[in-house]
Amino acid sequence: MSFRPKFITFDCHGTMINFDMAGAARAHYGDTLSPEQMQVFIADFAAYRLDEVLGAWKPYAEVVHNALERTCKRNGVDFDPAVAAEIYTRVPTWGPHADVPAGLARIAPHIPLVALTNSMNEQIPHNIARLGAPIAHVFTAESAQAYKPQMRAFEYMFDQLGCGPEDVLHVSSSFRYDLMTAHDLGIRNKVWVNRGHEPANPYYGYTEVKDISGLAETVGL
Repeated sequence: MSFRPKFITFDCHGTMINFDMAGAARAHYGDTLSPEQMQVFIADFAAYRLDEVLGAWKPYAEVVHNALERTCKRNGVDFDPAVAAEIYTRVPTWGPHADVPAGLARIAPHIPLVALTNSMNEQIPHNIARLGAPIAHVFTAESAQAYKPQMRAFEYMFDQLGCGPEDVLHVSSSFRYDLMTAHDLGIRNKVWVNRGHEPANPYYGYTEVKDISGLAETVGL
């Protein structure tokens, strides 16, 4: 890729932040579920979180609550709303993947970095502060009133930046939340950070990096 974008836009949770919902679930249910059952529970919890963000916007605490309640029901586990509340409070405490601070620091002096995140306004500053590099703009699902993968979240970002799909390089570890929608919106320049969350899907057209340390080379830095 030889493209110098006006902005590099990032998914935050999972791509830059070590978004440890699996660890949170294990902390609460690991003693009552077998390892095999736990893996199913974690996969269901992830699937229901995605399903919960596809409709009208609602606070992320409700996304977590509803997704966990549905996961417990599917897996025959008693649901406790206090567990959902506790998991929600963990989100702003999570920091970056180890490769992120140095990787971002190489790019930040040259190209503005933008976070497009499925987060609440009160949560995300705590995560952003741990990234170790200046983020020029942070756009949340709360401000957009839409979660990714909905197009409206991306369109809100474009409106706020005063740019179009042709002006950005979008970076994510997720096809389902980010890169599929980016493709459909005409964002031609995409980077997939292969963190093992999802299998490769070459149809969507991207440059693959193993972590953020490889990102600078994709823009000639």
